[in-house]
Amino acid sequence: MHEALIRSLTPGVLAVLVRRGAHFAAAEDAVQDALVEAVRVWPADPPRDAKGWLVTVAWRKFLDATRSDAARRRREDLVGEEPAPGPAPAADDTLQLYFLCAHPSLTPSSAVALTLRAVGGLTTRQIAQAYLVPEATMAQRISRAKRTVSDVRLDQPGDVATVLRVLYLVFNEGYSGDVDLAAEAIRLTRQLATAIDHPEVAGLLALMLLHHARRAARTAPDGSLVPLAEQDRGRWDTKLIAEGVGILQTALARDRLGEFQAQAAIAALHADAPTADETDWVQIVEWYDELTRLTDSPVVRLNRAVAVGEADGPRAGLAALAALDASLPRHAAVAAYLHERDGDLATAARLYAEAAQKAPNLAERDHLTRQAARINARGCR
Repeated sequence: MHEALIRSLTPGVLAVLVRRGAHFAAAEDAVQDALVEAVRVWPADPPRDAKGWLVTVAWRKFLDATRSDAARRRREDLVGEEPAPGPAPAADDTLQLYFLCAHPSLTPSSAVALTLRAVGGLTTRQIAQAYLVPEATMAQRISRAKRTVSDVRLDQPGDVATVLRVLYLVFNEGYSGDVDLAAEAIRLTRQLATAIDHPEVAGLLALMLLHHARRAARTAPDGSLVPLAEQDRGRWDTKLIAEGVGILQTALARDRLGEFQAQAAIAALHADAPTADETDWVQIVEWYDELTRLTDSPVVRLNRAVAVGEADGPRAGLAALAALDASLPRHAAVAAYLHERDGDLATAARLYAEAAQKAPNLAERDHLTRQAARINARGCR
């Protein structure tokens, strides 16, 4: 329970230190030291004001770290600014911190990686998986970003596109990964949509709501994954679906199509189908064509191959899949599904087992392993 509370308070504490004059890298180090201290102290002596405690300890850690000959002239002023005991301000600084981390001195990819690590709380491994790069490569990228901003003041906010990319990746990790951040990403995107009249902000919010509406049906009571086609649609949140569709329709009417609006349109078509068999796969393929034009993403092309397989038959899907790099994450899982639909059970079972070995999380690995076992059992009959 303490760890979850600490995670929720971390962005606000970091923002306080940055506003008080700490450079980002030094502030992050101080906050991390304070978190370690909280994990050690709180179980036996929980504070009455958790955020105030973290701010005070982090600020003292920062002051300790800056006590050197070069910082001596500033030390007295900094000590005078130390937060007074008592409740910390209730203001939510998280979204502001997202913008500050998207600093103009950073490339968009570096800004996203830094924000996911420092503010979103994701591990380097999780961020590397989101970017489809080796963990060592991502670690170097984050280190370079920290060095870049270590000597600059974070007083020039970055652009909306970078912040949207961060929120999208945070939501994806919270929705399908090991850390529950989806609700936080939706909350921040709602704030952004209120503050900025931008069709892609609306598109991202619609996308999040439409995916989140299906969350209760995505897992069985034992925690196993339930594929979209097998989900109990009666458990979908119709209120969230209606809100997401309404936001999307308003955004699309502005005729400024972006990738998040296109993704939301695909999610809306899934949400609109009363049953899996009634899904409008032809229209979904058309939206994937738009999304491919906008992003040229290999992941989009992979998902498009599944849609083509549903719309035009599994062999058409396999033909679309053949144009993609077989090392692409989840490529083997898609190939297994399409081969199963085409009746090639031996190949499907082999590919499901291969995909299970490469799965990015335990729930997906278990699901793919069960798929391989199911098909092997069918083959033995």
